[in-house]
Amino acid sequence: MIAGTPDPVAGSQDPPPAGVWNIANALTLARIALVPVFVWLLFLDGTGWRLAAFAVFAVASITDKIDGDIARARGLVTDFGKIADPIADKALIGAALVSLSLMGELWWWVTAAIMAREIGITVMRFVLIRRSVIPASKGGKLKTMLQVVAIGLFLLPGPLDPVRWSAMAAALIVTVVTGADYVIQAWKLRRAPDAS
Repeated sequence: MIAGTPDPVAGSQDPPPAGVWNIANALTLARIALVPVFVWLLFLDGTGWRLAAFAVFAVASITDKIDGDIARARGLVTDFGKIADPIADKALIGAALVSLSLMGELWWWVTAAIMAREIGITVMRFVLIRRSVIPASKGGKLKTMLQVVAIGLFLLPGPLDPVRWSAMAAALIVTVVTGADYVIQAWKLRRAPDAS
């Protein structure tokens, strides 16, 4: 081989794994950092602060899709991202639901039902991660979208009660149904013989 020419075999090897410090993970960490800012704004009095809280929630929610798209498109999927991304999602959704309940704007049983599902499924994911990963389903993505829309409507000032509660009811139903589906899949996975 001529000195200085690239090795064709080496060039055909898989690219090195993505490092933890990349744009996708930075967006995930930014979403986590926005959670206390969102909560602080939400508890301030005044329509302007309420709209600011809504804007922060909207930006944080949008980064959830952006960081995933970037990670997949640029090959930046990391183990850190797989763990941090769902934690960031649950932190944002959980903070919004608990805050709305503390303010007396959302029934506590709704918050409890949604958070029990989210925390329970997250724990199950970590328990099963060494055996297999159950990919996010279309129902799970629909669940997240409905939760974000419903919470966003609750954050907006003004008389939107029928629309708010209809959206939250839809989010709650899909949350419970997809949670039950995940439990069934996890149960089947646990019963299946270990391929290794």
